[in-house]
Amino acid sequence: MAVADTLRLATWHGDFSRKGPGLLVKALAGEDPVPGLDLLAETGADVLLLTQIDYDAGHVALGLLQSRLFALGLEYSHVYAARPNTGRATGRDLDGDGRRGGPRDAQGFGWFAGQGGMAVLSRHPLRAMQDLSGLLWRDLPDSAMRADDLGHDIQRLSSAAHWHLRVETPDGSLDLLTLAATPPVFDGPEDRNGRRNRDEVLLWAHVIDGRLGTPPDAPFAVIGNLNLDPARGDGIRSAPQRLLVHPRLQDPLPGQPTVTWDSTGPMRVSYVLPDRQLRVAGAGVTSPAEGAGPHGLVWVDLVLPEQPSQLPEPEPPPPG
Repeated sequence: MAVADTLRLATWHGDFSRKGPGLLVKALAGEDPVPGLDLLAETGADVLLLTQIDYDAGHVALGLLQSRLFALGLEYSHVYAARPNTGRATGRDLDGDGRRGGPRDAQGFGWFAGQGGMAVLSRHPLRAMQDLSGLLWRDLPDSAMRADDLGHDIQRLSSAAHWHLRVETPDGSLDLLTLAATPPVFDGPEDRNGRRNRDEVLLWAHVIDGRLGTPPDAPFAVIGNLNLDPARGDGIRSAPQRLLVHPRLQDPLPGQPTVTWDSTGPMRVSYVLPDRQLRVAGAGVTSPAEGAGPHGLVWVDLVLPEQPSQLPEPEPPPPG
């Protein structure tokens, strides 16, 4: 009987964002080294989610990233990115500072449209199953949004995006439930960011439980940057705690920090939480890459469950 290969999933909040539109394209198109590329090549993930990468409508930056990684021996034939909520203008003064058009007045924090979005790179074909990035915050089950919020009628829940993607591998399908949540800080006593972070973290739990959207019908993994530690720091820590004990999910790296900030010390904010149907063959967190921010890359090696045979049933022998 053939043995299924392992599939390496990875997520990284490495810094592939710049201070203006087009600057990431310029950096990737140049000849100078780009921090972080060597780490990606060394890790060699089969499927990689980046949670801090500038978006452009033509996927120019992604194409250049593919080429730079190919030159380092890492071939990603398939990519997925859609316009994130970061920098998406609302026309409202959502932060209440008396001015419109600031980075905190957008659907997700951003100085320009698409700053610090998400992207998936894969060796295997990708298919979009559902995109919940347009869901209004108030429409989430048990939403923590306040009724007097300045964006109550227009504010989307996703600060970046929530994509449900399917990876089609030779050993079967795997669904990715992706996210990059807002930090639960940088606000006031109203705790707007803390409450929004809580709800972003819990969105996929509602989907898995059948309370929102379409639950995955293939083995899956919740993957991305929750921006929240279940035991340390600010934020509503019951949200990641709820995910970590969800009966459909397993935690391959319990308590493992993924970032160290000078102000807080080590914290766990990025996660790969596979379906319990999946066997974990290995997992780890890398050291940060010099010049690409303080976050380590989180990787998990998975074995997909044996798929039913696709061969037709043999015909019965003729009578007699």
